[in-house]
Amino acid sequence: MNTHVAAGAAALLALSAMPAAAKSPQPQQHQCFWTRNVDGFAAPDDHTLNVRVGVRDVYQFEMLGSCPDIDWNQRIALISRSGSSICSGMDAEVVTHSPIGPQRCAVRSVHKLTPEEIAALPRRAKP
Repeated sequence: MNTHVAAGAAALLALSAMPAAAKSPQPQQHQCFWTRNVDGFAAPDDHTLNVRVGVRDVYQFEMLGSCPDIDWNQRIALISRSGSSICSGMDAEVVTHSPIGPQRCAVRSVHKLTPEEIAALPRRAKP
């Protein structure tokens, strides 16, 4: 048997014997939403924004830095940089109102919360 063929067969056999957890994970899909479907928001602090989309879905925005006055505002603007949907932090910008005027806040990440994560949110963090 050729040495290269034997080495290739051994490598293939070793890969097929690896447990499923050791293989490379599947890429995580982005879960997008339309900004027009946003029904409410809650900001437990100046780095986190939870947005309700439709009846059941909640997306958590992690700000790139502090977003002044977001945790006490009654109104915010959610701007999509890529049309009218948001799939990642790069797609979104949050505008809050402060005593010195509108403040634009960059978003680091957007994460769709699971039903368990939504249930675990403190009352003031639920949109």
